[in-house]
This record gives sequence, structure tokens and C-alpha cells, in this order.
Amino acid sequence: MTRTVVATGFGCVSGLGIGVAETWRRAVAGEGAIRRLRRNPPAGHPARGIDGPAAWIEPGASREALAGEDLRRLGQLDLLSQHALAATAEAVDAAGLRDHPSLSSRTAIVLGCGSGGNATVDAAYERLYGRGLGKVHPQTIPSSMISAPASHMAMMLGIHGPTFVIASACASSAHALGEAMHMIRSGRVDVAIAGGAEACLNLGSWVGWKSLGVVADDTCRPFSKDRTGMVLGEGAAIVVLESEEHAFSRGAPILGELAGYGMSSDAADMTAPDQAGIEAAIHAAHADAGVALDAPALISTHGTGTRVNDPAEAAAMHAVYSDAIMRNIAIATKSAHGHLIGATAALEFIIGMKALAEGIAPPVLNHLGPDPECELPLALAATPIDLEVLVSNSFAFGGLNAVLVGRRRS
Repeated sequence: MTRTVVATGFGCVSGLGIGVAETWRRAVAGEGAIRRLRRNPPAGHPARGIDGPAAWIEPGASREALAGEDLRRLGQLDLLSQHALAATAEAVDAAGLRDHPSLSSRTAIVLGCGSGGNATVDAAYERLYGRGLGKVHPQTIPSSMISAPASHMAMMLGIHGPTFVIASACASSAHALGEAMHMIRSGRVDVAIAGGAEACLNLGSWVGWKSLGVVADDTCRPFSKDRTGMVLGEGAAIVVLESEEHAFSRGAPILGELAGYGMSSDAADMTAPDQAGIEAAIHAAHADAGVALDAPALISTHGTGTRVNDPAEAAAMHAVYSDAIMRNIAIATKSAHGHLIGATAALEFIIGMKALAEGIAPPVLNHLGPDPECELPLALAATPIDLEVLVSNSFAFGGLNAVLVGRRRS
């Protein structure tokens, strides 16, 4: 059995805003969310705190978006779960699925997260090592588990079907969407609530990322000369996927089709990309979707703005598409919303599908001019498009690659 898989609901929260409408408005208007984040460490802590560019969500905003939900029985919610729940509520309501009978047993939750509840872990360690206390909050383990947001989503919606988290660093939510697609295609479920969440703008995570030497000191400049690295963001993005038959049977809105999914493993290095692995994932996604390599497409690049990743991705795309690369339009929305790690791929998929539907590609921000090593047909301003296909790239640390192919539906 192979069933067509369609998207019927989108939801997201990020530095660009709470909700799809605000996120899309700001993205297409070229309004970036990256700004300086300053957070002091706990009193008496020797660390210098957070001081640098980031794309964060205003404190309490995701929780406020859940004002109509009964969250009392869910326990302590790390920011990771708050972001996931806010995006989920929007997506499910947009799909018209709230309280639908299929949620109980014919629905899966597949969430991508690069890490667990970082803020909760930080708070516990500060008590233990910073203040020398012998106990931490009793909800530390339940709220910091990487699977916690998926469980909270199931509890909020009453979902008893398959519920789990995929962790593959920056490709996590691409893998989540792709595997959810296969679950629907095969008939295991009719509906999947899939996407990703991340909340890593805490001191411990920040210091770890800075120590890698890949974080920019100014802003994110994908494929630009003089780029200095990535910029961290936070948030969540959720897509409601359904079999086409199930969506039609209940008169659901069809926002587009998730038509293909390809993945690969570089098996080469923990941080450096491998061009052959990137090419393999792109080829696999096109083959799965039945989309020719010379078909014009909107390409949502991984586009981290790092010195090493951008040239590898550009070289892979030139190798895969050859002369046809110039028929495409490339976007790089991390320049607007930052790098949401495990949530990024799902957010980029939503923005890319909105671009197909609205007929306009959001601009790549902060560009200082072309780098000969990574020239691509970038949309450097909001660009009118008439394209049916989206190719969305995600290439993670550890050489874990995932590419999604979306298709516009009229």
C-alpha cells in the first residue's frame, strides 16, 4: 500500500513570532529575528553568561499561546515542551482535528529534537555544583527527557497511537517528517503530527556551541563572503500530515503534499560535511518523489552560514543539478530565524510550502556579496515565483543527512 500524504495543518513558534501568520509575514518582509541576547549567569557563578547574537522567543510567549489549554496535569514543562505544545495546538486547530476520533488510535506523534530540556538540566546542575545542594527539583528527570515534549503532546490531545522522538541533531525534524510520511504511506496510521522542537538558549548549551568555534559573532550570512558562522535560535514547528483519503473524507484543507524523502549517512566526520553524502540524500529524495532533477524547484538550503558547510552544500547542489541549478530559486531562512537545531527542518519546510502557495520566495538576509566557492541562485530580495516543487535540505553533525520534497497543490 502506498498512499499520498498531504499537509493539512501548520504551526510554529520562533524568534520570528508566535504562529505561522506572523512567522511568514516577517520572513517574506525580510524582518530578521537575530539580535543580541544578554543573560547573566546565576549569582556567584564564574561563567560570563550569554552575550551574543541569537534569535530567541520572548520569555513566556509560548506559554501564553497555550492559555486555553489545561496543562495542570502535564507536570513541569521545560521550554522545549512549551514550544512544542504551542506549535502543536496551532497546527491541530488549523487542520480542524481537535477532538477528532482518529486522534485516539489512528494518529502518530513523531517529533525531532536535537537535545532534551537544557534549561531544566542547567538549573539542576547549578543547584548541585554551583550551590552545593544535595537535591534537585523532583520533576527534573521527567521534564528534561528528550521524549518529554512528545509525551506532553499526546497527553494534551489524547493520542494513544505511536509516539516517539527522533534525535539526529540538525536533521531531527526532517527525519521526523519523513518517517511520519512513511507511516502514513504504509497504512500504519491515517494521521501524523510531526515536526521538531528545540530550546537550547541556556548557559550550558550556549558555552558548548561557542566552544565549537562555529557560532557567528555578528549574524548569520548564508553563502555570503565574510560569513563567520551560525546563529542559534529556539522554537518549534509542527505539520499535521494525513493520507489524502483521510483528509478528503473530512473535508480538511490541503496545504500541500509531502511527496518525497531521502536520507544518508556520511560515515566520515562528526562536524565536517561530506559532499558525497549530501548528494546521496538529494538524489534519494528526488527519486522517492518522482521529481526529475531538471524540474524547476524552490530549494530551501541548509545554509548555516558557516565557512565549511556552505561550500560543501553548494558544491553538492551543482554536482546534482548541473546546469539546471540556475532554473531553481534558493532560499536560506536561517538568516532570519536562526538555527533551531532539531526544529529547523520543520520550520524551513513550513516556510518553503508557504512560499510555493503564496508565489513568493522570502529573501536571504545579511548577504555581503557572493563567495566564489558557494555561488547559488539566491533570492536576495522577496522574489515572485511560480513553482510546484520544494526541495528542503538538512545536513546534521555526525553526517546525518535528510532531504524533503514538497509539492504545491492547487
